[in-house]
Amino acid sequence: MNTPSAQPRNPLHGLTLEAILTALVEYYGWPGLGDRVQVRCFNVDPSIGSSLKFLRKTPWAREKVESLYLFMLREQKREQQQQRQEPPG
Repeated sequence: MNTPSAQPRNPLHGLTLEAILTALVEYYGWPGLGDRVQVRCFNVDPSIGSSLKFLRKTPWAREKVESLYLFMLREQKREQQQQRQEPPG
C-alpha cells in the first residue's frame, strides 16, 4: 500500500507548485507556457506569484500545469538520449 510519504515513482512527489511552475517557465518561457495552457495569468503580465495564486484556487488549471510538467520531463529525457546517440562532430 502506498502512503503519501512513500512515492518513489511519482515524479511530482516532494515538488512544490512553485518549483514546477519555475521549471516550466525556464523551459518554455511565459509565451510558450501560455500557448500550452490557455490561462490569462500566463499571457497577460505573467509572474510566478500571480500564477501560483490562480493555480492554487483552480484545480483544473493546476492539473494541466502538472501534466505539462510531466510531459516536459519526458521531452528532456528524449533530448538527452538523442544527444548521447549523436556522434560528436
